[in-house]
Amino acid sequence: MATERELNKRIKSIKNISQVTSALAAVSASKATRAQKQVEATRSYAGKAFEILHNLASQPGVGPATHPLLTARSEIKNTALILITGNRGLAGSYNSNMVARAESFLKALPSPAKVITIGRRGRDLMIRRGYDVIATFDEMPDPPSILDCTPIAQIVTEAYLNETMDQIFIAYTDYINLISRRPTVKQLLPLKRMDFQGMAVSEYIADVDLSGVSERAYTYEPDPVSLLDNIIPRFTQLQIFQSVLEALASEHSARMVAMNNATDNAAELVEILTLDRNKARQASITSEILDIVGGAEALAQG
Repeated sequence: MATERELNKRIKSIKNISQVTSALAAVSASKATRAQKQVEATRSYAGKAFEILHNLASQPGVGPATHPLLTARSEIKNTALILITGNRGLAGSYNSNMVARAESFLKALPSPAKVITIGRRGRDLMIRRGYDVIATFDEMPDPPSILDCTPIAQIVTEAYLNETMDQIFIAYTDYINLISRRPTVKQLLPLKRMDFQGMAVSEYIADVDLSGVSERAYTYEPDPVSLLDNIIPRFTQLQIFQSVLEALASEHSARMVAMNNATDNAAELVEILTLDRNKARQASITSEILDIVGGAEALAQG
């Protein structure tokens, strides 16, 4: 059994750690609230932009070959995955869950895929596990702007237009609320949804309900084809930006929950160690009393 002095040191150390975790929880709660507002402010816009894009693509005179980013390749030779994780840990299972989801998706593909990472945690884990990481973005600011996602959008757009990549997916953590989040994989390019029924990857791809979108009445000026040339590249950038915001809100909320749990666990551990310290102190006092009584008894007998 540990001595009273050792237990006092452990209690002091745990209390110091709990102060740090409590402060991290407070900071993460503030950042999570701000990130949640950003996500909610852009989520509706991104969803409506997606609907309008598919409505544009279904207009008379607009065919599958109208824009190359809308055109699905008949043969898929090269696939890329954009993986969004955090730069730091202390967020519970946030990073490991996202990487595990991405790995399951990559293993279900018929051929090896290249990976583009956003965040140091995903970069390190994917390189360590032998995946082909062709680009990394580790300095994404908090909060990010849509301009920060421009280089990523340019890389994947050029890769698709140059036919270096035939299919591009994006993996991120979908923010639900402060205590709930879901690792998600979505198709980024081509923008035309492909039929994944019967494929091994179908269970990993989040689908979007587009029922009735093509029949909705919109008035476009000038013409749908000209609008598509301007909207499609920006829409790709918007989808990456929205995914980064969702992942950032999920990371902050996960870190807030993890730090709150760590603080609670530290408080419970302090209670247990305090009880052990009191027992050690009582045992020490009892031992000293027995020594005194024994010494007095020895003197009396002498």
